[in-house]
Formats: sequence, structure tokens, C-alpha cells
Amino acid sequence: QVQLVESGGGSVQPGGSLRLSCAASGYTDSSYCMGWFRQTPGKEREGVAGIDTDGNTSYGESVKGRFTISKDNGKNTLYLQMNSLQPEDSAIYYCAETFAVLADPTDPHEYTYWGRGTQVTVSS
Repeated sequence: QVQLVESGGGSVQPGGSLRLSCAASGYTDSSYCMGWFRQTPGKEREGVAGIDTDGNTSYGESVKGRFTISKDNGKNTLYLQMNSLQPEDSAIYYCAETFAVLADPTDPHEYTYWGRGTQVTVSS
């Protein structure tokens, strides 16, 4: 069973930065895609960024140029570097993993395993 644990969330002022981490454990050898998603109350879960086993990355339009997804295979850890944060980036951020080959790594419906999330709050 795959387990995903996010960390690194917190409160930051507009224009600030945070780095989220997601530690993966369990049967991860066949993992193909991992991704970051976010959700606010009353809204659907939104794709933030995805990365496949070859290191190819995809980003949601609202975060392109500001966020960077990366993965350390040796540590089984996924990262999300978030720069130039804005209040609209406030949300619970989740990491997810799938063994499937995805046409769109930022589509949350394609992922199987999910972490419990970490809160990011951007305010002055």
C-alpha cells in the first residue's frame, strides 16, 4: 500500500516562498506519475503540477513560471517549490501518485493514491 505524507505548509506573506515535500512509502517502484493538487472549500480539486517517471513536468496555468515540481527518487520524495505566492494560492495542497500512464498529469481524476494534505495560507 502506498502512503504519502505532505509537509512544509504554513503561512507566508504575498510574494513569499514555500517548499512543500511529499514523502512516499510502500510499493512505489512502479509509480509513473506524481502530482500536486490544491483545494479550497466549495471548489473542485485543482491540478497544480505533475511529473512522470521520465522527469517530464506539467503545470496548471495559474502557477506556470512560479512553481516548480521536482522529485528525488533516492529519497522517494516529491517537492513543490512555490515562489511569488499570492493570496489566491491559499489552499490545502495534496500530493498524489499513480501507476498509470497519464495524458494529463495535472488531472486529479487520474490519480489513485493521495496524501492528507498540508495547509498553505498567503496573507498580509
